[in-house]
Amino acid sequence: MGKLNRRAFLASGAVLGGGLLLAYFAIPKRLSLHADAGDDRLFLATWLRIAPDGAVTVLVPHAEMGQGVHTALPMMLAEELDADWPQVRVEQAPAEGVYAVGDLVRGFGIGDWRIPSALLRQVDYAAYRIADLIHMQTTGGSSSVRFTGHLGMRRAGAAARNLLLQAAARRWQVGISECQTDSGHVLHPPSGRSAGYGDLAEAAARERLDPDPPLKARARYRICGRPLARVDLPALVTGSARFGIDIRLPGMKFAAIRHAPVFDGVAVSCDAAAVRGLPGVQRVVKLPSAVVVVADGFWQATNALRGLPVEFDEGAHGRFNSEELTKEFDHMLSGADPTVDARIGQPEAVLAAAEDPIEAVYEIPFLAHATMEPVNCTAWFRDGKLDIWTGTQDPLATRARGAQIADLDTDAVTVHPVPLGGGFGRRLPSHLNYVEDAVRVAMEVPFPIQMIWSREEDIQHDYYRPAGKSRFRARIGSDLRPLIWDNVYTDIGLNEDRDAALIPYDIPNQRIGRVRHKTPVPLGYWRSVEHSMHGFFTESFVDELAHRAGADPLSYRLGLLKNRPRHRAVLSRAADLLGWGTAPEVGRGCGLALCECFGSIVAEAVQIRVSGDGELRVERVTAAVDPGEVINPDIAAAQIEGGIVFGLGAALWGRISIEQGRVVQGNFSDYELMRLADCPEITVEFIESGAAIGGLGEVGVPPVAAALANAIFAASGRRIRRLPMLGPERRLMG
Repeated sequence: MGKLNRRAFLASGAVLGGGLLLAYFAIPKRLSLHADAGDDRLFLATWLRIAPDGAVTVLVPHAEMGQGVHTALPMMLAEELDADWPQVRVEQAPAEGVYAVGDLVRGFGIGDWRIPSALLRQVDYAAYRIADLIHMQTTGGSSSVRFTGHLGMRRAGAAARNLLLQAAARRWQVGISECQTDSGHVLHPPSGRSAGYGDLAEAAARERLDPDPPLKARARYRICGRPLARVDLPALVTGSARFGIDIRLPGMKFAAIRHAPVFDGVAVSCDAAAVRGLPGVQRVVKLPSAVVVVADGFWQATNALRGLPVEFDEGAHGRFNSEELTKEFDHMLSGADPTVDARIGQPEAVLAAAEDPIEAVYEIPFLAHATMEPVNCTAWFRDGKLDIWTGTQDPLATRARGAQIADLDTDAVTVHPVPLGGGFGRRLPSHLNYVEDAVRVAMEVPFPIQMIWSREEDIQHDYYRPAGKSRFRARIGSDLRPLIWDNVYTDIGLNEDRDAALIPYDIPNQRIGRVRHKTPVPLGYWRSVEHSMHGFFTESFVDELAHRAGADPLSYRLGLLKNRPRHRAVLSRAADLLGWGTAPEVGRGCGLALCECFGSIVAEAVQIRVSGDGELRVERVTAAVDPGEVINPDIAAAQIEGGIVFGLGAALWGRISIEQGRVVQGNFSDYELMRLADCPEITVEFIESGAAIGGLGEVGVPPVAAALANAIFAASGRRIRRLPMLGPERRLMG
């Protein structure tokens, strides 16, 4: 790898008096350690540091945004290392190129394929170099445990354990096979000798590294699989955790921003003199599409911004209307020739022969991310260098974007990652307008500024989950099974996952495709991405086919999944947990749905109560999930529970409406989220099939809207094909 620059060395944290510092990726031949300026400090390239006192520090390259990744990833490394968990420390890896996550490149590129040991170093190095070049330190797509954890952290822990074993065997002049590890020590049972990892660490750094060490059998796990408490929990409980909005710097001022109300609008002019004399106001800055007031306090800045006369040019999109877009969707679905994602059998011929095909069209709206911590960024430009403090799902990409905006070399920019008060895709590299605005303002003032977007700015200038429609046509054969599945859906710009619309069901003739359309609405990745749409679309239509066939929805699905044992297992278990098959009381109904995404398979069942006038109560949700393997059961269950709550809120109330180019909604009063009083009882159970490890952060969302809609139909006979389900009076629409 070569020697790192001084800043990367300092960022990694030095170890005094020796120790093992493992640069696991991109190691050409041997573990490479260097001293800085001739002293005895060794630096870490990535992930693992073992100090002379035996403390094990794991540097996690991913952002902690409530998903527990700062606990799960260290558990995976510590398990393979045979570390003593109480001696494990966790740090956020800095935004430096050496922490680019090449395992994401490898994971998304070639998956879990076994790579021959002879090629492993080259593959690791190539993946790292690609990640470094594209500034990839991303947290998203349920990839942290699947890829960085399984492909990287486990290997790093196992490799370090081997080095320690080699060092002990050499010291004691015994065979390495005679030694074993246990809770941070190497043991030699024949002689009764033992040595702590800290005592062996420096010598271990001189041993030969195995790039493809054998991993533990799950039967030998002592850390993974246990519900260990999250390492960040004490700071969250005591309030000592510092999020982006908590940053305070000497002489810092606060900035409030107002964007052009129409997408791609520009700020033409503003009368700064009108607010310059107000208490605390320091500066008015005009950006290309916004105006900013900088003041001593955020309230002062916000108050001045309200009174600031501004002229905006609406640009070309002042007449855009989301209701008109839905009409365009209808035209697209009826007339355009789709780009085909999948074709099985002879779907066109079978469909043409159908005299009375079953047909349904489903619709979803734009959705905002609405994180509990509004987006914010603190920036300080001084002496030709830029510092950024912010919650981001990709610190490296944030550094690159900050350098681009400020016209600086990336080495002149330092990003200080902090925990995120919610992400859901809002703080991904392509969604960094809040960082861009803060950097532009920081370049104009001689002091650090913290820009906080108001809730209204956050909701009205987000990057939105796309709206869309999906049309289905089918024909049922004499055995009541579908002969044809024809699905065409709209794609307005972010539908990159061509697998999201595919189905696991055994239907002999299938055509699944998309029709493309452009929109001026800024689009973004939203929790579970395309699966949030297609989970509702496909599982609602499967339910319609079951009812048209006069069949029980569970039995109908199971009959179409005879060659899918993992799918059958989760579906049956979710139904059993809910008590499926028990006749519900009048006004109550049950529905279920199934989804495979991000390497995991999940089924959810919902029980609801609905009154005659459409008042709805979601009473229970059960989920059965097969992620292959569960690292921490408590964290895993919390992720599924959170996904269910997130998905329910969106299904019941979530909608971004656009009129005259402007987002109508502006706060939680008209963009409602799930409240505690609305939350159902949730039961989550995992089926560990031993398949390749899958994700959990995204997978709780996709099935729940369809399961809920199906339950409503079972209870009331109302088929919900358009989201959201509830109107302003909190009663069923449609």
